[in-house]
Amino acid sequence: MYWFAYRPLPKTSGEIHLAVAMKASIQRDALGVPHISAGTWEDAIFLQGFATAQDRLWQMDALRRLAAGDLAEIVGAAALDADREARMLRMRRVAEDHFRTMPAADRAVLAAYAHGVNAFIESHLNQLPLEFTILHYDPRPWSAVDSILAGMQMFRNLTTTYRDEVEKATMLESGDAAKVNFLFPSRSGREVQPGSNAWAIAGSHTATGKPLLANDPHLEFSLPSTWYQVHLQAPGLNVAGVSLPGVPCIIVGHNDRIAWGVTNLGYDVQDFYIEKLDPNTGRYLFRGQQEQARLEREWIPVKGGKPVEFSQWVTRHGPVSPHGNQMLALRWTATEPGAFQFPFFDLNRASNWQEFTSALARFPGPGQNFVYADVDGNIGYHATGLLPIRSGYDGDVPVDGSSGQYEWTGFIPFEEIPSFFNPPSGVIVTANQNPFPKDYKYSVHGEFAPEYRSNQIRSLLLARNGFKPEDMLVVQKDVYSGFMQFLAKAVVAACDRRKPSGPAVNDAVKLLRNWNGQMEKGTPSPLLITLVYQHLRDRIASSASPKQGQLYSYQMAPSVVQSILEMGGKGWFASLDEELVKSLTEGIEEGSKLQGSSVNRWDYGTYNELNIRHPVGSQLPMVAGYFNIGPMPMSGSSTSVKQTTRRLGPSMRFVADLSDWDRSLNNLTVGESGEILSSHYKDQWEAYYSAHSFPMHFRKVESKSTLGILP
Repeated sequence: MYWFAYRPLPKTSGEIHLAVAMKASIQRDALGVPHISAGTWEDAIFLQGFATAQDRLWQMDALRRLAAGDLAEIVGAAALDADREARMLRMRRVAEDHFRTMPAADRAVLAAYAHGVNAFIESHLNQLPLEFTILHYDPRPWSAVDSILAGMQMFRNLTTTYRDEVEKATMLESGDAAKVNFLFPSRSGREVQPGSNAWAIAGSHTATGKPLLANDPHLEFSLPSTWYQVHLQAPGLNVAGVSLPGVPCIIVGHNDRIAWGVTNLGYDVQDFYIEKLDPNTGRYLFRGQQEQARLEREWIPVKGGKPVEFSQWVTRHGPVSPHGNQMLALRWTATEPGAFQFPFFDLNRASNWQEFTSALARFPGPGQNFVYADVDGNIGYHATGLLPIRSGYDGDVPVDGSSGQYEWTGFIPFEEIPSFFNPPSGVIVTANQNPFPKDYKYSVHGEFAPEYRSNQIRSLLLARNGFKPEDMLVVQKDVYSGFMQFLAKAVVAACDRRKPSGPAVNDAVKLLRNWNGQMEKGTPSPLLITLVYQHLRDRIASSASPKQGQLYSYQMAPSVVQSILEMGGKGWFASLDEELVKSLTEGIEEGSKLQGSSVNRWDYGTYNELNIRHPVGSQLPMVAGYFNIGPMPMSGSSTSVKQTTRRLGPSMRFVADLSDWDRSLNNLTVGESGEILSSHYKDQWEAYYSAHSFPMHFRKVESKSTLGILP
């Protein structure tokens, strides 16, 4: 354990020599967060790469392998499907193209970071993190392209909708077109997984008279955490917050003057084109002319086996993959030639709204909602990203690629994307809801969240004034579900009319009648209504497409269900009351199999149980439990402010106090370090679980250790 797990722990005190221009330091606070002080911005970014590699090198390596399609090389054939998908998306090829075409200033930032990562790798080849030892390999040098890949993986996570296009087309083939289209609305769309919350409130609502800004992006749980906390100081640069391992700069945080947070926009930036392509020759039709697709062929290395060949045609619309008897080409904004830029270094140094939005104008995606606040008392919002303009179609199903009638006609100009500055209410809330007005000049299609979370946040923020940073945590952990309470009332009303009998049904109806809509662990009502909801969704989806509905039902937007209930199920069911009662009885039957026949003894937390498993450590005999977290009962749901499921939840919680930066709060899900014997591997979990937090050191850094960096 000493040799393989303790010895690789990072050196955090004393002095070392690195390739910096001037003397620098890395101070670490009580949570292990590095506070980097350097003489130049290049040195600060270099040391960010070095410090991140100290704590997260294996995570960074796994991330670039996942994005590039190189996982099978270290874990074997089990990863081949994941590798094929990454290579179908051409992630590494596209990242290499982006590096060649991006502005030189952006390349310089990525290069400085890569130099820092490599300084760590080169000096620690015989004391690498435990995962490298277990999997028997050494990391390749880091490159700027790898940082682009890490960023593109987040782009991929937040914008992959092409499967939905195929799914809808499949349902349309065997279902009722009007009903299927109703299940895929453009304006208040599918349930967003993942989703996020962010808001800014003006000083008129706070205790200090200065704004507060809060952000808790909802992403899949992971060990280590998705985010890495860091503080960068150099002439002209003083910024703190969270970064993505493998990517330089601060993604969410604050500097001396401004604070910002992000949520996913959900605008549809992928389209499938049905190509009339000969798979033997690569010849395909476009606007009556024959064109030649490009054949790309490569080999996927497989640990313990022979390399596997991967090849595909690429047309003007993108890479082609077979789906049934169709050849579908994927166009995606992440792969647009010359479109990729990295504006976060400019954003980190912005001092006002004008400089902030100037940096955002260069942001290619994934499309995001940015919220903003500054020390002068201003608050703002701006949606961002390359958002394609479609004419004559929505992009909700695969379209004919040969006719030329379904081409993107450009991208929405940045100045025409929704934005707000100092709204009269003094409150800005974004929770993945649709920000585009109904009379918007461009056609809008996307997977936007129903407004349950955003409405609840707004109602809590407008309920009173005098807010303090800790009050924002109370909002972030709120687990009231307006939708689930609406559904519970509908079920109770149906039972009152139909009068079903039986002790279990009577107990269930009583529970729902008295329920307050709180999705709390340790209580039975949230589990009961969750099971009812699942069975009702199955019935709705089957009504639209009897053969294919089951594939879709789990993604159905609550707003769709609410609309059907509000119109009494007309056109969907002969008797909505009967369907609600059946969904209740089926939910009771399922719950009884899970937690016993007494509905009153059910526990939602036991059902909504979280297990965070380390991808390597969880495979080890006897010690796997040390690597993992859970099982832990969780409160919250997909329609509560604290959006929590077995798979995802708040990936960090950030609150910026514009009156005093040192009163700002931030905490990760688990800890700062990916090293299992580090004291910072899980040290933030208890605070996260109970929705407490930690002050962000900024002007006054309480250092627990200092590593001096000499040129």
